[in-house]
Amino acid sequence: MQIIKSIESRIYTIRDERVMLDFDLASLYEVETKVLNQAVKRNINRFPEDFMFQLTSFEWENIRSQIATTNSPNLKSQIVTSSWGGTRKMPYAFTEQGVAMLSGALKSDKAINMNIAIMRAFVDIRRILLKQSNINEHLIEIKERIGEHDVQLNELYDAMDNLLDEKIAQLKWKDRNRIGFKIKE
Repeated sequence: MQIIKSIESRIYTIRDERVMLDFDLASLYEVETKVLNQAVKRNINRFPEDFMFQLTSFEWENIRSQIATTNSPNLKSQIVTSSWGGTRKMPYAFTEQGVAMLSGALKSDKAINMNIAIMRAFVDIRRILLKQSNINEHLIEIKERIGEHDVQLNELYDAMDNLLDEKIAQLKWKDRNRIGFKIKE
């Protein structure tokens, strides 16, 4: 369970896709980022654009600022600053399908076992998101019901007010039953 939580913390949303970055995957597979990327390049036909893409500098800056706050140790190998302050190469992002394809490119037992754990982490995240969307749907339904009840209660209060007003108007002051002692004449 601890490994799945560790993996979940390395899943980011970029371009409306849940992805993992090459250096995080390399760290989990216990290989260098360069080795992972070389394996991908040797099997590039397995990684179409919807399985893997390279980050833009803008995307990388956004993610890097998020990662820097977590003090991730695996950034040391990835962030190599040059004289102009950029990185040598933008990292690659792998979608869930891209991560699944990595098991074919990296054939070690560690890579296979880690791949299984990563797939479980993606499934857990999907399950959490589905629960959250169900909860949101229930809240919307409750709001609508409450709104309907408010309308119905207001109609009921108005009807009661009208009935009371009619009853009071019907009573005449002189015709009312007197309360108290009656004196004989």
